[in-house]
Amino acid sequence: MVRLKDIAEHVGVSVTTVSRVIKDDPSRNVNADIKKKVWLAVKELGYTPNEHARQLVNATKVRVKRTKRIAWLASPGLADDNPYFSKIFKGISETFAKEGYTLELLTHSDLKDEAVFHRIIREKEVEGVLLVDAVEEGILQELKKLVPVVGVDFNYSDHSISTVDYDREEAVYKGMQHLVEKGHCQIGFIGGEINGELKSEKRFRGYRKALSEFGLKLNKDYVIDSGWCMNQAYTKTKSLLNRSEHDRPSGILCASDLLAIAGMRAAHELGLKIPEDIAFVGIDNNEMAQYVVPALTTISIPQYEMGAVAAKTLLNKIKDELQLELKTLLPSTLLIRQST
Repeated sequence: MVRLKDIAEHVGVSVTTVSRVIKDDPSRNVNADIKKKVWLAVKELGYTPNEHARQLVNATKVRVKRTKRIAWLASPGLADDNPYFSKIFKGISETFAKEGYTLELLTHSDLKDEAVFHRIIREKEVEGVLLVDAVEEGILQELKKLVPVVGVDFNYSDHSISTVDYDREEAVYKGMQHLVEKGHCQIGFIGGEINGELKSEKRFRGYRKALSEFGLKLNKDYVIDSGWCMNQAYTKTKSLLNRSEHDRPSGILCASDLLAIAGMRAAHELGLKIPEDIAFVGIDNNEMAQYVVPALTTISIPQYEMGAVAAKTLLNKIKDELQLELKTLLPSTLLIRQST
């Protein structure tokens, strides 16, 4: 078992200095370079700081008292800014609460702060981590070594961890199929990609795949990359729909209900009738979708269930009942309303 003395000798400082760094003692300043060397030694030597953590390391031999705490990485204002995530968060929090677990919010700065990371993760103050927001690959790999980890939504679908999401390509296909059945053969797309190109976003890939399967051509002029910004969706859609009738789409598949609502406003301001002149399909089943005029046809996503299933998956991993890294895709449902 690695001791503070071993770290001190490895770095070439006193045990007291090592203790101050690990405990993040604010009463004495420690050189930043020394701090960095101490934390590197902690990682290299595999230091396990307290008795509870030692028990967790030897969990097969020792009956461990659970902390009943889960850390989740999420942007603090995400649920307030986007109703899509508020339902996911509700599913997560209510599921953990039923099992007697409490949630501790982590931010990106927390994970980059070695003292905070050490206290929460390495000292095993939490039993697992739920990732709702994206995290750097290096941090993800270190988290995986120390605690059970589950990712929610699209950020981790291509990583080697358990994830819970909905099938984005299938959801788009359902919307495209509905538009084709309504007689549309010129179909546009409104979407966005934050950390990459639109062509790699799964809903856009589903749009292109559906066009191909239905024998329709991709018109790049009909594709709007809004950057997930409603104002951009509104202005770019207005520019597109301001063309002549034969030079614009007759239907638009939108990657979210909010983008669809922005596009519908643009159509209204141009005097176009929905769905006679232009039809819209969204994805989410945002609460507002049923109250806009006309009510928005959408692909309903089981957001609450995504959060609940993610929480249950993490609990199973904590209880050692789930060793495999599972990729869970929940189904979506087409809700036909007046916008098509």
